[in-house]
Amino acid sequence: MDIAVVGLGSMGMGMARSALARGASIRGYDIRADVRAAFEAAGGRSGDTLANAVRDADVVFLVLVNAKQTEEVMFGPEGIIRDLNKGAAIVSCATLAPKDARDFAARVEEKGFHYLDAPISGGAAKAAEGRLTVMASGSPQAFAAAKPALDMVAETVYTLGDEAGIGTSFKIVNQLLAGVHIAAACEAISFAKRLGLDLTKVYEVITKSAGNSWMFENRIPHVLDEDYAPRSAVGIFTKDLGIVGDIARELRFPTPMAAEALQLFLMTAAAGMEQDDDASVARLYSLITERQ
Repeated sequence: MDIAVVGLGSMGMGMARSALARGASIRGYDIRADVRAAFEAAGGRSGDTLANAVRDADVVFLVLVNAKQTEEVMFGPEGIIRDLNKGAAIVSCATLAPKDARDFAARVEEKGFHYLDAPISGGAAKAAEGRLTVMASGSPQAFAAAKPALDMVAETVYTLGDEAGIGTSFKIVNQLLAGVHIAAACEAISFAKRLGLDLTKVYEVITKSAGNSWMFENRIPHVLDEDYAPRSAVGIFTKDLGIVGDIARELRFPTPMAAEALQLFLMTAAAGMEQDDDASVARLYSLITERQ
């Protein structure tokens, strides 16, 4: 199987290297030349253009940030639709609004390809280990075409329905929780700091107590180390919680905690930290409390 990964960020690079380690014939592409060079240094093949990266691929993973990037890569002036073999599967891993996923699926399938709505979760570390969770929906044909490649990058692949948009709906629920949990974790550790507590001991105690969450356990070490290199950037949650809000308004459904978390991420982004690690919400609290 010939696999291509478009978007070699922390997740895409991990997925590409995981598939490479499992013996896949894989090409990677990213608009950043230094990232392509890093993938080649790891033993991968990198296309110098998007067309060269995906040509003759059986499966293409699109590990991109948003719907705009996904549409551009598929249907833009250099879009991959023109270079894929008929019957190839496009596996879209970005977090999108469900209506965008449905639209993309219809347009891709009209051109004779398969589209799998397949957002991912697990973080960069699990991506590198081939242990991601994939929340997928699409036609049985799309699942069949993509399954061998999915097995190389994921520990768990959920088959959630035969229509695009279902997978992204599941991911949006996940992102509501993830965003709220990150905001709560950053608030809690900042509150502990204001109380004058030993933050290392706070982390030890909370991770063994009922107040723990996966996000507290995963993100608070970034705060303790003052290491805000982006594993997942603040801008991801301004986007994803924004999608939650858009859908909630359409449904006339209240999501007050998600809305509050969104405001914290927006303030963090406005303070100049949009491209920094999402645990930077704790830095926002520091900026606020230092002025008191």
